Amino acid sequence: MLAVRQPDSQAAAVALERLCRAYWYPLYVFARRQGHGPEEARDLTQEFFAQLLTRDALHTATPERGRFRTFLLGSFKNLLINEWKRANRQKRGGQAEVFSLDDMDAEERYRLEPRDECTPELLYDQRWAQTLLDRVVQRLQTECDGDGEQRSRRFEVLKVFLLEDKGTLSFTEAATALGLSVVATKGVVHRLRQRYREIFREEIAHTVARPEDVEDEIRHLFQALAA
Repeated sequence: MLAVRQPDSQAAAVALERLCRAYWYPLYVFARRQGHGPEEARDLTQEFFAQLLTRDALHTATPERGRFRTFLLGSFKNLLINEWKRANRQKRGGQAEVFSLDDMDAEERYRLEPRDECTPELLYDQRWAQTLLDRVVQRLQTECDGDGEQRSRRFEVLKVFLLEDKGTLSFTEAATALGLSVVATKGVVHRLRQRYREIFREEIAHTVARPEDVEDEIRHLFQALAA
């Protein structure tokens, strides 16, 4: 959010696009679970971000007003209510997209969502949590890619160990694939996990008002994933 408010318009545009991409699918899922069809959910999500830009609403999302994910969902609910009230008006069509989202096949992803009794709010939180974790992995991968082909290769092999002790590979298999000893492989995994935790806390800290809120938000994230 601080990056979005930077005076450098190019930096702000990059930060804003990253923000929209991070929250686009969680909001789309919320709209779908509320009963909107694929096209309508896509239009509503796109319209929401368009309004955030044109109304400069993001500048009202100060840390003092609470969690950013909560602010965003509350704002999206208001839009859904307003659109419902205008249901008899002519449906929007032919609008230009705020951002290019061709690489985000939201409906294909939504078809894989479990058909359970999960509330729209919980599903939104779950997809927010998963999106945040995916972003952490992407940042870590970018760091490794930038340090040369060897570290990039190591990351591709060892990323299965980031979240659990037993991945699809054993340490012995991973060591063989990388041409390292098992001890050296465990050391690399330890450093990757350490950096993963650091980036994870950084990402969480960007979404809360105060440093002391980080732990509570981490608990909320894992509760959402476990629900």
